[in-house]
Amino acid sequence: MRMILAGGGTGGHIYPAIAIAKGFSKIYDNADILFIGTKDGLESKVIPLEGFTFKHIKVRGFLRELSIKNVIAVKEVLISFFHVYKMIREFKPDVVIGTGGYVSGSVLLTASLMRIPTFIHEQNAYPGITNRILSRFVDRIALTFEEASNYLKNQGQIIVTSNPLRKDITNINCKEGKGTLGFDDKIPLLFIVGGSRGAKSINENIMLLVKECIETKSFQILHMTGDTQYEKVISLYKEMEIPYENKHIKVLPYVYDMPNALAGSDLIISRSGAGLVSEITALGKPCILIPYPYASDNHQEFNAKVLERNGAAIVILESDLNSRLLLFEVKRLLNNPGIMRSMSVRSKELSKINATEEIIEAIEELVRIKKAK
Repeated sequence: MRMILAGGGTGGHIYPAIAIAKGFSKIYDNADILFIGTKDGLESKVIPLEGFTFKHIKVRGFLRELSIKNVIAVKEVLISFFHVYKMIREFKPDVVIGTGGYVSGSVLLTASLMRIPTFIHEQNAYPGITNRILSRFVDRIALTFEEASNYLKNQGQIIVTSNPLRKDITNINCKEGKGTLGFDDKIPLLFIVGGSRGAKSINENIMLLVKECIETKSFQILHMTGDTQYEKVISLYKEMEIPYENKHIKVLPYVYDMPNALAGSDLIISRSGAGLVSEITALGKPCILIPYPYASDNHQEFNAKVLERNGAAIVILESDLNSRLLLFEVKRLLNNPGIMRSMSVRSKELSKINATEEIIEAIEELVRIKKAK
């Protein structure tokens, strides 16, 4: 099996592609896989580290306002078609797969025009503009959330698979997760995560929570500040005279051991990117979601509302966020185990941990059908 995968910009687009690629690599010893992304995107660092061949094209997204940068973007898109065409002609893929981000637009559209089987995966409840456009051209579409189908064309080719997950995410129990991270397995653990870059509003509004943790010792906190926010957050802890180096609180710029952090958590406070939401539901973790309000097409709020409607999450919009509200919701949940259990069950009901296998089967079927014609 020879395949090209295209997706980039954020981890939410990159890691599903990696999960699909690794799934195929396990099935096909001779799988030949090429990733196409941008030179400056996160994918250019992550993909080579995962051991896959990576090539880049020069393309950028469009700004929503009138700008000379949009003229440059159009020029780069047109040039990228020629580069992609050459890559596809040389590589001769059996299928081309897109997982979102503007880089996948040039790749999937070119492959479609070349009559090569095309497949896209949409992670969010409200699809990104690239996948909304591509849905008119591609052969098959896989969704994380069924709600996304309302915004896409080619309805007859849509399947709902959920989000491909890293395999180790569901192999750890809560006690093991806490122990590996150095926490007491008998005390509830609150995991606060705003993403790799951090979330300023979340970081600033958890200080009452932290003080409650220190004073009552009724719960523990793992606080991932984000790389860019770490120094500011540590200054805030010091300014408020809150100890941040003790057995009840760990403050880190980034948590590399996410499987243990998620598994060991009893309650999670986070943004609502599709990747993290999928991992939360796979583990059935109660959560308080605070959508990033400036995400493209406000897709994080769409993701969060799906969980809220199903009783799996509490959603606090950033415009409503304050430290007292956050403290109130955390105490309410931790003091009501029945509510937490119900949220956990509802969360688990939304998950599909075999998404990667379903996607692989759908891609294999698409390739067989195309070859038979």
